[in-house]
Amino acid sequence: MNGQNRKDIYPGLEVDIILKKDQRSGTLTRGIVKNLLTSAPYHSRGIKVRLEDGQVGRVAYIIEEDF
Repeated sequence: MNGQNRKDIYPGLEVDIILKKDQRSGTLTRGIVKNLLTSAPYHSRGIKVRLEDGQVGRVAYIIEEDF
């Protein structure tokens, strides 16, 4: 699932984000969402979040958990 809709993202969710410095290369960083920084319900490049380790970037993928 992609990270363009705010309703799909919440604190505690595991996601892959693209950091500002990695936008050209597309390198992904995995982490747990601490809080959401984008207030709009949709963003074409991904909702901006802060991870628990303090890194900020746009959500590229939501990691699906298999139950």
